[in-house]
Amino acid sequence: MIRCLSCSSTFPTSGNSEICPDCGWEPHTIEGITAYAPEFAGGGGGFQPEYFEDLAALEASNFWFRSRNKLIQVMLRRFCPNFGSFLEVGCGTGYVLSGIRRLNSHAAIAGSDIFMAGLKFAVERLPSARLMQMDARSVPFVEEFDVVGAFDVIEHINEDELVLEQLHGALKENGTLIVTVPQHRWLWSTLDDYSHHFRRYTEAELRRKVEAAGFEIIRNTSFVTVLLPLMAISRLARRNKPVETIDVRSELQLSPVFNSILGLLLACEIALIKVGVSLPVGGSRLLVARKR
Repeated sequence: MIRCLSCSSTFPTSGNSEICPDCGWEPHTIEGITAYAPEFAGGGGGFQPEYFEDLAALEASNFWFRSRNKLIQVMLRRFCPNFGSFLEVGCGTGYVLSGIRRLNSHAAIAGSDIFMAGLKFAVERLPSARLMQMDARSVPFVEEFDVVGAFDVIEHINEDELVLEQLHGALKENGTLIVTVPQHRWLWSTLDDYSHHFRRYTEAELRRKVEAAGFEIIRNTSFVTVLLPLMAISRLARRNKPVETIDVRSELQLSPVFNSILGLLLACEIALIKVGVSLPVGGSRLLVARKR
């Protein structure tokens, strides 16, 4: 179902039409992509739009992005192996969605981002997916998806509790939410400022906000645990450095040997999580929840 962003009535889609039968509202189109929040499509905070070009070039080979993809897929196989529809909020360049597409080629795959800069790369990666420009604080769907994912997204949004409520509404009955976020406030550094983070979460804060939005948590664990000492040293060393010194490309472009070693270490963590181990600390946290 579509929720009209003008009068809030709900209505089914009819072919490719999303015109509200009550008030005549319909979304904009930008470069062939449906735009539900066109006023934010070019920028406006929360992320650096120019960062997407570096991501598109480097994330497929970077140990962290590869490992996070594997972990997300482990959760999908475990908790919703037969999902028929999936929405990723904040899909960026489409890297995560491309992995989910390979995992389940029959599912209806959708991705949204507030910035057109990322969606341009996602269109190339996923020509058959339903891609849209959207503000996660105002989701125009009601009981539409089996699974909704937000991977390192809600920390970029001041109104994270509102976003979680919106994602709850977009899920079908007993639908599944999968979220990853950066963790531990003491790891805050210039890199968080550069990334436009509003917060790094504690386990208690994330759990409280997800449950308040109407979810029942079914899996909750840290990851990037084994690398936490390295993260702490790196973050603390740059805590007082100016944002202008951040070079994203150098952050992501590691030597092949070092990149492989870090990937192997995270593969060990994923193996533990897969068999049910919950890691207490780590640079990131993953949470899986069901819509109540």
